[in-house]
Amino acid sequence: MGFFDLLTQEIAIDLGTANTLIIHNDKVVVDEPSIVAIDRTTGKVIAVGKQAMMMHGKTHENIKTIRPLKDGVIADFEAAEEMIKGMIKMINPGKRLFQPSLRMVICIPSGITEVEKRAVRDSAEHAGGKEVYLIHEPMAAAIGIGIDVEEPMGNMIIDIGGGTSEIAVIALGGIVCDKSIRIAGDDFTANIEDYMRRQHNILIGERSAERVKIEVGAASVDIENPPPDYAVHGRDLMTGIPKEIHVSYVEIAHALDKSISKIEEAILSALEMTPPELSADIYRTGIYLAGGGSLLRGLDKRISIKTKLPVHIADDPLRAVARGTGIALKNIGKFQFLIK
Repeated sequence: MGFFDLLTQEIAIDLGTANTLIIHNDKVVVDEPSIVAIDRTTGKVIAVGKQAMMMHGKTHENIKTIRPLKDGVIADFEAAEEMIKGMIKMINPGKRLFQPSLRMVICIPSGITEVEKRAVRDSAEHAGGKEVYLIHEPMAAAIGIGIDVEEPMGNMIIDIGGGTSEIAVIALGGIVCDKSIRIAGDDFTANIEDYMRRQHNILIGERSAERVKIEVGAASVDIENPPPDYAVHGRDLMTGIPKEIHVSYVEIAHALDKSISKIEEAILSALEMTPPELSADIYRTGIYLAGGGSLLRGLDKRISIKTKLPVHIADDPLRAVARGTGIALKNIGKFQFLIK
């Protein structure tokens, strides 16, 4: 078996719109932003992940940065392939005599079409995957949180990622009803950029807006332990000169209100579709939140007020999906819901 291990490498990939995580031997070995930098003249990849992210929004005409995934699915096929290859190389930076064949489990949004599914599979195969399995994100999140998904017990999972918010009710190892909407972390960032332009006449980039979201992002005005005001730097639209303004969490809560309301509507719609026996279970167990979007201050409280149900945030929401994908990889034989 030792020799066979050398020939086959098992990896679990959480291919996200904002970040890609790779798990190997039960450890997160790669946690990088989903972005590549490409030389326009040669078409060669210059950087992948964090290095490419540092270039984002700061490039000259010979370099372009591409985020290959949009709304949870592959938008740029070639860039996605290069990104997956680059990130797999990060697992074993040392030179090998031969490349091991890869067995991969990759998680995908639950609302994905067959064509989009095919794109993920093809990208993985071109990046060296010999056996490629797919798993739906809410299912991976549920396993990562520690829920026994094969029980005859209903659990509601909400995974708010970068490109999509996945809402699913899971029982008996399957997704009973799900709602996938393309409003998530990226939309929150865009809302902040838009708000700064309209309210303060200041133009800020995507990375700055992301920073604002992390530092003072909030889902509602009344939150415990409010963060201090945050200094934002950008370009004044009136004079064209760089300037600084201070924003509070209250302003950001107003800026994000519309997008969060749409997520709340989707949650209520998913609850309406849930069979009555599972609704009874959800009343007892509550709702589980995972994904980077669940870190938004006061979001759990706001959803709880709207649904009148208890809301629990996963221990490590950013890595819950990746962890679940890793567990599914270890138990490929046991989990029937993996799509081959």
